[in-house]
Amino acid sequence: MSELDTFRAAKDRFFKEHPESPLTAEQRDGFTGLRYFPENPALRLTLPVEPAEGEPTLVMQTSTGESYSYERVGQLRFTVDGQEAALTLFADEAGGLFLPFADALAGSETYGAGRYLEPQPLEGGRALIDFNLAYNPYCAYNDDWSCPLTPFENRLRVAIRAGERLYNEPVA
Repeated sequence: MSELDTFRAAKDRFFKEHPESPLTAEQRDGFTGLRYFPENPALRLTLPVEPAEGEPTLVMQTSTGESYSYERVGQLRFTVDGQEAALTLFADEAGGLFLPFADALAGSETYGAGRYLEPQPLEGGRALIDFNLAYNPYCAYNDDWSCPLTPFENRLRVAIRAGERLYNEPVA
């Protein structure tokens, strides 16, 4: 079992058993695991963080109508399946890196409002972006959760076939 498989199995156990799971008790009853794309080593990228474009602060709306301010940290440029792509990297309220994004599969194979990553900062002004760890925000499972919505600048035309797929509730 790979490190990613172990991580995913632990996440599935958390969703099924933990009291802080985003799933309701009814959802947990029939839960058999999240759906994931197969691991894709080509979507584990070490990228330079270029200077951010636009205003230093962006106000992101949430799924429940609130808004939060995020600081633009930088721009990430990369290629997927021969297509160039760029994403804006943000700092969250705790100072960690936050990368909300929506890809070309949003609404069909991935959550329509986008997925999240927490990139790892590296020395030399670089960051590790592992799309295999891309996950759905909790509001994808339960409307009671409030989640920042992916800003327009982080909506990609390319498909990112890595990480979590769209959640399908079990049929009763």
